[in-house]
Amino acid sequence: MYFPQLTDVNLEAFWSEEINHKLALKHALLFTTIDDEVHAIVTDSSLSEALNYYAKTALEYPIVSLDQESFDRLKNKFLEIQTGSDFAQMHTTSEELIEVEDDLLEFIQNSQDLLSSEDSAPIIKLVNSLFFQAIQKGASDIHIESQERKGEVRLRIDGALKKHLDLERTIISLVINRIKVISNLDISEKRVPQDGRTQISISGKTLDVRVSILPTYHGERVVMRILSQSEHIPTLESLGFSEDITSDLYRLLNHAHGMLLVTGPTGSGKSTTLHACLQHISTPDKNIITVEDPVEYNAENISQIQVNAKVGLTFAAGLRSILRQDPDIIMVGEIRDSETADIALRSALTGHLLLSTLHTNDATSSLSRLMDMGIENFLISSTLLGVLAQRLTRKLCLSCKEETSLPSVITSEIGVPGDGVYFKAKGCKACDFTGYKGRQAIAELFVIDDKVKEMMKEGYNDHQVREAMKQRGMQTIADKLKEMLIQGETSYEEAIRVGLMDG
Repeated sequence: MYFPQLTDVNLEAFWSEEINHKLALKHALLFTTIDDEVHAIVTDSSLSEALNYYAKTALEYPIVSLDQESFDRLKNKFLEIQTGSDFAQMHTTSEELIEVEDDLLEFIQNSQDLLSSEDSAPIIKLVNSLFFQAIQKGASDIHIESQERKGEVRLRIDGALKKHLDLERTIISLVINRIKVISNLDISEKRVPQDGRTQISISGKTLDVRVSILPTYHGERVVMRILSQSEHIPTLESLGFSEDITSDLYRLLNHAHGMLLVTGPTGSGKSTTLHACLQHISTPDKNIITVEDPVEYNAENISQIQVNAKVGLTFAAGLRSILRQDPDIIMVGEIRDSETADIALRSALTGHLLLSTLHTNDATSSLSRLMDMGIENFLISSTLLGVLAQRLTRKLCLSCKEETSLPSVITSEIGVPGDGVYFKAKGCKACDFTGYKGRQAIAELFVIDDKVKEMMKEGYNDHQVREAMKQRGMQTIADKLKEMLIQGETSYEEAIRVGLMDG
């Protein structure tokens, strides 16, 4: 008997009350819609069992066969839905719980070494499996949202949010309560935002998780940031910075005093770069102290202070206290206000090397940002060593990227060859159907040398300084993006998103 074959596809589950999905799943029979028509789905390894069961039903859908991997992917989606509906009907009788537990064990796919199993209720298994799957996929954040009729779990992978699964409303509140319990938060309080931390152990690794809970119109939403321990702090080379930037940055880090800034939007990897710099210069004869909000990397050879506004421990207060601790190198998580900026610059002036971050779009505009905070021109020029502006660019998946051509209007506008070979994202199982796999840090380094100090003295604005630096050979983020585009490492769409037009 011949059925149409489909391979390497990502189909959505078709769930209907008319079908006994529990029995169908047991007999390896699934359902999906292809071109708006419902189809029954089978796979070669369990073909006879599925067809025997199908013959007993009154259903008359066309049958399509899938390769094993695509079939398993669709089956997991059915298991997620079934787990959801089982939870909705869940009572406290132990028989029903055991049945759901079995389904859930299949749903988590053999990740038994997850966390501790002291309390083996299905909801704990579900929360544990969420962490497990997020880490397997390399997610940096887990978003759990309550919506009007259902709840949704999304994962941030390579900087972009991707839907993971839908859960019923009743389950979402159970999941959020479970997360509150492990983060030592108040379960009864649903009206005010709450922040907490928790530690999870998966496959022998300990991970810190930062938890933020926010009340919304339809119920609470949770965002969990998965933080790394010191052994996971990357080196500057492994982040993907070009050799010239790495060597220039290392040269700046050798200074005994002065200030080095890393700028960029939220989520562009500024904290990671700062910690990579600290690991590079950390030696037993140096006293390194940081003040962060929050402490994202738990580093062993560094004293880290966590900002706590409730008790008056702000960046400025923390920085003042640090200066009495005889530091060699200070790292301030972020310069947010003129008070912090003032103390930071003065401490850099009095013989400390200070690293910090600032929210600006490019490296040169950090000069005017500091001036806006009321810092005198002479103080900036005498302490600032350099500014690194950075972005994280998603790289195209090598398994499925497709050749494409760019219209001449675009190529002339962005200044790349009109007859070049460019690539676009497609999507396959290797990249979880996103078209991108992994990210690369790209940056521009603005070194404050005598020429720049001269320009500042003469009152040049950001734009004039930037143009002068470009003429002197400074490679901008846009230049790096063009390079990646020409080399086929990223797509035009991603380059635009990251800042190709920012110049």
